[in-house]
Amino acid sequence: GILDFFDVSEYKLNESGYVFHLKEQSIVPDGYKKEDLESKGFYDGGNITDFPIRGKPCIYKVRRRKWLVKRDGKIITRDWNIVAKGTRTTKEFASFLKGLN
Repeated sequence: GILDFFDVSEYKLNESGYVFHLKEQSIVPDGYKKEDLESKGFYDGGNITDFPIRGKPCIYKVRRRKWLVKRDGKIITRDWNIVAKGTRTTKEFASFLKGLN
């Protein structure tokens, strides 16, 4: 589901594992119309750890888009709920690790 809203801008395999650079697509957040908003670039990226691929760690370097609401000058972003609370891992990976205990 993450690729419904993000594009892979770069990926590589290095000594620390797989690294995927994801950039949020220009899809207007729910509750707004395209003419109400103006894209204002991206926040600094954050890292999310996911299931290993072929035994190597998988890291997503995510850049989230920010939007300017034209009528009031407020900056908004889409509300993402893909990271498990209190972690830097996806919910699915956190559930898997929790099940190992």
